[in-house]
Amino acid sequence: SLLCCAEKIDWNRTWQTHNPDLTPCFQNTVLVWIPCLYLWLSAPFYILYLKRNDRGYICMTHLNRAKTVIGFALWLICWADVFYSFWERGHDATIAPVYLVSPTMLGVTMLLATFLIQYERMKGVQSSGVMLNFWLVALVCATVTFRSKILHALTEPASVNVFKYTTFYIYYTMLLISLILACLSDQPPLFSQAVKDSNPCPELGASFLSRITFWWITGLMVIGYKRPLEEKDLWSLNTEDKSEKVVPQLVRRWDQECNKVKRSEVRTAKGEKKEGQPIEESEILLAKTLQKTGEPSLFCALCRTFGPYFLVSSLYKIIHDILMFVGPEILRLLIQFVNDSSAPTWHGYFYTTLLLVCTCVQTLILQKYFHVCFVTGMRLRTAIVGAVYRKALVITNAARRTSTVGEIVNLMSVDAQRFMDLITYINMIWSAPLQVILALYFLWQNLGPSVLAGVAVMVLMVPLNAVIAMKTKTYQVAQMKSKDNRIKLMNEVLNGIKVLKLYAWELAFKDKVSAIRESELRVLMKTAYLGAVSTFTWVCAPFLVALSTFAVYVLVDDHNILDAQKAFVSLALFNILRFPLNMLPMVISSMVQASVSMKRLRVFLSHEELDEDNVERPAITASPDSIRIVDGAFSWSKHDSPTLKRINVRVPEGAFVAVVGHVGSGKSSLLSALLGEMQKQEGSVSIKGSVAYVPQQAWIQNATLKDNILFGREAKDSWYEKVVEACALLPDLEVLPGGDLTEIGEKGVNLSGGQKQRVSVARAVYCNCAVYLLDDPLSAVDAHVGKHIFEKVIGPQGLLQGRTRVLVTHGLSFLPQADLILVMVDGEITEMGSYTELLGRQGAFAEFLRTYASTEQEEVEESVGGEAGLLVSELLSSCSISVCCRQSQISLNAAGKTEANDVAAAKTTKSTEAARLTEADKANTGRVKLSVFWEYMKAIGLPLSIFSIFLFFCHHLSSLGSNYWLSLWTDDPVINNTQPNREMRLGVYGAFGLTQGIAVFCYSVTVSVGGILASRYLHQTMLYNVLRSPMSFFERTPSGNLVNRFAKETDTIDTVIPSIIKMFMGSMFNVLGSCAVILIATPLVAIIIPPLGLLYFFVQRFYVASSRQLKRLESVSRSPVYTHFNETLLGTSVIRAFGEQQRFIRESDGRVDHNQTAYFPSIVANRWLAVRLEFVGNCIVTFAALFAVMARDSLSPGIMGLSISYALQVTTSLNWLVRMSSEVETNIVAVEKVKEYGDTEKEAEWRLEHSTLPAGWPTTGHIEIRNFGLRYREDLELAISDISVNIEGGEKVGIVGRTGAGKSSLTLGLFRIIEAAQGEICIDGVNIAKLGLHELRSRITIIPQDPVLFSGSLRMNLDPFDGYTDEEVWRALELAHLKNFVSGLPDKLNHECSEGGENLSLGQRQLVCLARALLRKTKILVLDEATAAVDLETDNLIQSTIRTQFEDCTVLTIAHRLNTIMDYTRVLVLDKGHMAEFGSPSNLIAKKGIFYKMAKDSGLV
Repeated sequence: SLLCCAEKIDWNRTWQTHNPDLTPCFQNTVLVWIPCLYLWLSAPFYILYLKRNDRGYICMTHLNRAKTVIGFALWLICWADVFYSFWERGHDATIAPVYLVSPTMLGVTMLLATFLIQYERMKGVQSSGVMLNFWLVALVCATVTFRSKILHALTEPASVNVFKYTTFYIYYTMLLISLILACLSDQPPLFSQAVKDSNPCPELGASFLSRITFWWITGLMVIGYKRPLEEKDLWSLNTEDKSEKVVPQLVRRWDQECNKVKRSEVRTAKGEKKEGQPIEESEILLAKTLQKTGEPSLFCALCRTFGPYFLVSSLYKIIHDILMFVGPEILRLLIQFVNDSSAPTWHGYFYTTLLLVCTCVQTLILQKYFHVCFVTGMRLRTAIVGAVYRKALVITNAARRTSTVGEIVNLMSVDAQRFMDLITYINMIWSAPLQVILALYFLWQNLGPSVLAGVAVMVLMVPLNAVIAMKTKTYQVAQMKSKDNRIKLMNEVLNGIKVLKLYAWELAFKDKVSAIRESELRVLMKTAYLGAVSTFTWVCAPFLVALSTFAVYVLVDDHNILDAQKAFVSLALFNILRFPLNMLPMVISSMVQASVSMKRLRVFLSHEELDEDNVERPAITASPDSIRIVDGAFSWSKHDSPTLKRINVRVPEGAFVAVVGHVGSGKSSLLSALLGEMQKQEGSVSIKGSVAYVPQQAWIQNATLKDNILFGREAKDSWYEKVVEACALLPDLEVLPGGDLTEIGEKGVNLSGGQKQRVSVARAVYCNCAVYLLDDPLSAVDAHVGKHIFEKVIGPQGLLQGRTRVLVTHGLSFLPQADLILVMVDGEITEMGSYTELLGRQGAFAEFLRTYASTEQEEVEESVGGEAGLLVSELLSSCSISVCCRQSQISLNAAGKTEANDVAAAKTTKSTEAARLTEADKANTGRVKLSVFWEYMKAIGLPLSIFSIFLFFCHHLSSLGSNYWLSLWTDDPVINNTQPNREMRLGVYGAFGLTQGIAVFCYSVTVSVGGILASRYLHQTMLYNVLRSPMSFFERTPSGNLVNRFAKETDTIDTVIPSIIKMFMGSMFNVLGSCAVILIATPLVAIIIPPLGLLYFFVQRFYVASSRQLKRLESVSRSPVYTHFNETLLGTSVIRAFGEQQRFIRESDGRVDHNQTAYFPSIVANRWLAVRLEFVGNCIVTFAALFAVMARDSLSPGIMGLSISYALQVTTSLNWLVRMSSEVETNIVAVEKVKEYGDTEKEAEWRLEHSTLPAGWPTTGHIEIRNFGLRYREDLELAISDISVNIEGGEKVGIVGRTGAGKSSLTLGLFRIIEAAQGEICIDGVNIAKLGLHELRSRITIIPQDPVLFSGSLRMNLDPFDGYTDEEVWRALELAHLKNFVSGLPDKLNHECSEGGENLSLGQRQLVCLARALLRKTKILVLDEATAAVDLETDNLIQSTIRTQFEDCTVLTIAHRLNTIMDYTRVLVLDKGHMAEFGSPSNLIAKKGIFYKMAKDSGLV
């Protein structure tokens, strides 16, 4: 009153009137001071923030000039007011001091605003929220004054002060212009990132309004709506989200934590050794406690890295939590307003506006909160992935062995993901209790102590849900176990599919898989019932709470009247309560999981690292020695005893050193020590110059062959061609489909062992280093290839001459050419010297030679120049090669002749199309077709589907009914302070609730059961379809894709789809129900709902188009991150040896960032959608309230409360509906993918309906082949053609020819694995093309080349259909020479074979295949002779058994060793797919044709 005119605030003038106004005094003080206070309070913080976050400098623009000019103008106007007041005072008018103080304050504030505008420009702020809010507040405050000034001028024109009015109107106009200018965005600062970027993220340059409403993503959404998004459309990441920015922050903080711990440990150690004084007991205790805390805290490191940014989100969350309770409060006021007919009408409109403003602010703040959370989560994942990757490159081998590759990859995929999921909820830990407390406070005010009844029900629900969750978890574990078994079996089936087809065993395995599947579905059924119970509690909880509360409230005291205000406000509050109570258990379990992940990450990040100075790198000129070890002792980890002891080596520059010794004598360890991979315990190691390393197991990246060899160096063509030629890769390049641009699969799957090793050598040679460490690279290649590489690369005349070479080897033929030989025994070097010196000493080396010389005699002869040893040596070397080496055995005579220019020719001819290995899983684009939903409904069964929908309808109908009943109840008239017939009201209300509960339970069960029926049907049909597919399908489709269908897609159909359909139906009916109620209450809303509905539908379609594609892009770009990591883990030693760590880190970061570029827009798209949808929801609420206010005379308070409390729920339901409909779309794709194998090509029928085959067919085994030919694919030429052969019953025929001549193709044709392209094959006069496949394949027998066993009992492997008695099985085993072995096993026939028969030796597996053939004993036997490591003994056993047991059968043998078929009746020689010769062996030798040449090579002639 000192400053003011004497009038106080007059409430009657302001509130209880039909034309409200504020006193001039209030207008001149409070309304002027609010904006000033706001700006002065926020300015210091804002200036500090700008000082910290400098983005660069923005040039003066017209926009900025305009803002500044208007700021000055506003300041001048305020001063004009002040001077005018002084002038009035001078003319003796009594002026209250407020007329001087307020304009002065305002003027100074305007100056501050102008200063801020310029300061923002200097710091590169393109659009400011602080200033926008300031202008907005100032304008709102001025608007009140504006209105009252106009009213004043209209009512009392005489008392108008013209000067003050004019200045005020100018002031008002300027404020309006300022506000509009503040909404615009300035140009980007000079030298900013955005200028350099090709496709920068628009977020930085967006205006404040665009940022809070996420308008800036709309451009991307429009593109996505017009056509499916592609990678080039995505923006690049913001700098602060990139790996190079985020990861170092975390790594730095983590290192600080580790150093803290180290320092404290050092301190305690010092404390204990104080110059030998006796230590006090307390000191010891102190030291012990300190040591206990000696683990660096990852949590602290994460908090310090991401905490500050994340704290902002907590602030948003608090504001949002408080705003949540404004809705129910306004609802209370609205019902009060309808009840009180004397209240002025404008109150209703005022409340409605307030409701709109509040809900919109709440929306914006909540979405901003989520945005902050998700971005933090994204950075957190980037940081963790980066930190784990960097750590993996430096940890010691011992630490690396403590966990498998899979576990370490999991740290990156699963654990990082868990953190990301948790971050969005972590604030619920304090926010949920806050919401509960606030809700209870308001409820208590509303209903008093009766609330406790409702709370008690809620609290009881929590343990019930906890118990259900525990049970579900145990079921889940059981289901996972069945699933793992099923996938394991499927994996085996897919890997051994060829054998299954040859034996016609598909049905047996189909039954096995189905049996496991059934047990899995039984568990799923149990889970479904539990799920139904939990859905029941979750849907009915709010109702039960309301029922118990209202019942207690009306029954406790007769005078307690349940009116609309109490009932509906309570309902709204109960709905708020429901969310935190259900979230808390989820958040807690999520936190527990994250803490486990945290521990795993901490353990991994604390592993010990390799010591940088294990190996010294002296200057080039320092000494003549290239490699030097003095008194070295090395171990794999700090605490082990040394593996290598007393090592002294000096290697002069350019020397060729060979390291020999028995297995396990420490040869590879010596190389590891030179590379610094081992812990140096004493001594010193020095290596001069760069190092190249070839490991024993070749490490191949998933890249093109050329990239594998270049390994990040720049390409020099002439040198590259030299290297490729020297490493004997030219013939391989001709065989590979795309030449050196062929993509090589993970771990080099499409290369044979020898090829991998040669690529590995080529990589080392290409990089042109000073020192070469070669760990037995020649063991995996054939003898003559080995010789070639030795001569061209390693030896004295090779490419590497004059470099230092250390070669670990078992091949004795190379030793004479070595300058120095180191002989190792048990980790020590026992002898060293040249070949002749060592031979003379008669020591360990001479003995070593004697051991190996006998086996390698031939090789040595060959290297001297003997020709006859060739075959035997090939056999010997092939013992160590796996089956897939057939390509690499292409004889190398060609390799010698091809010149370098052939490489170029090979390159041009191979098409790039052929270089692609397999068909990738295609990401489907566009909408999911309705037919897929129809398929799914048919799989469930139409009656069940319709019944479920009916139950949903019942549930929502009864739910509406109960709330409508409640509104009728609250409108009951009050007689003598009580409501009559309230027991009846309460009873009916309860009955509605009961029907609701029953309906919920039933629909939950029907949907889950329907889902299980559907998944059973879909899985069975898919399994059948896959097994019916021809071999070509399996060669084309990667087994990973197939396993994925049986694992991931089936899992989605099992568990995810039913629950999503439940939620989708639920939210859809919720929205429809809410609209219905609002329509009943205020029919006027009918005008608004259709346009809003259209807007909603458009927004949703618009969003789903982009979101689906973004999700696909994200998941496509995610797996490369993990595959690259996987590869890196396997090749760390190679990467370190070549010093390529930084390149790999960059590559990994690039892949993570590439993944996040797709993830970031998908987060923002979700926020964009949420803002738009909640806006639609807020409109519905506002219009419901608005029309209710307009129709207040005809509305009862009960109906109004019902309508608005439903409207308040609409927003969440709409949100859920969109979320769920897009989820349904993304997940229903699984059904489509599972169904797609129904449309692929199939084999011929397995069994024909009317089979005319005689029972014992074939009786004689007579085979006639007439101009037979076949091709592998439609677009290829014939693999074999024009073969006509007549084989009598009981004949023994050998089939020979060089690799690729078509020997195997012929047998594939006989078994109809590939159908004939021309001609026919008749067996006993029956054309085999006219038979069912199983009839054919079960009547002829094959002993395949590679013995495939399946996991299961031995008995199952011999006779999966249980068609033979035990005696017959034992008899077959006896003939196969396995009886002794099997009867020695504890389980005899039930002996469990592990996956692939790993627990039997290769020879035994081969014999099991023989036993299968003996058991079937058909008239025709095909023997595909094994090239792989079958020892000669087993081979002789098999041959002799076949000669005796299959004497009267027709035997076709594909021979690799000619000596086995020399006594056969006839031999068929194939060459390039044609029949070259056919006759008895002796005739063919006499002919001196191809067969004679082969026999001569084998030394048989």
